[in-house]
Amino acid sequence: MATTMTKNHQAKKTVSKEEEQMLELAPEVAGDASDALAQLMSQAQAAYSSYLQAQNKVAAAYQERQRQAEEAYEEVREQASAACAEAIEKAAQGLEKAEQEAEQEYRKARQRAKEAHNAAVSEALRVRKETVENAWEDTKGNSERMWKIFKGDATT
Repeated sequence: MATTMTKNHQAKKTVSKEEEQMLELAPEVAGDASDALAQLMSQAQAAYSSYLQAQNKVAAAYQERQRQAEEAYEEVREQASAACAEAIEKAAQGLEKAEQEAEQEYRKARQRAKEAHNAAVSEALRVRKETVENAWEDTKGNSERMWKIFKGDATT
């Protein structure tokens, strides 16, 4: 038993020496581990900071693209509005011109109709006058012949 105790005691001493060495190394390892952890933490923070910066740059790029798209839309909208206004103005001018031409043609047609009416009335009056005059001449001639016949002068 004494030998076992001595062996145990020696084992304890050996363990104790190893424990002491480990304990002495522990602060070094802990310090190294702490430095490594701090370094990793620093790298992680730098990476996260870079990520946030990149995310901000991407967001800024999207915002710039959105602004450019809105500017392009506004430009197209303004051009379309200008083209529409110009087309409406041309259409209004075309309508006015067509109305003026139609009015002129109406006046000309009305004048031609009046002239044709006046000519027809004049012709009708002339024909009536001639007809009446011819009828009068015929009536006068017939009347004279009848009187001549009545008077007994039938030589004509």
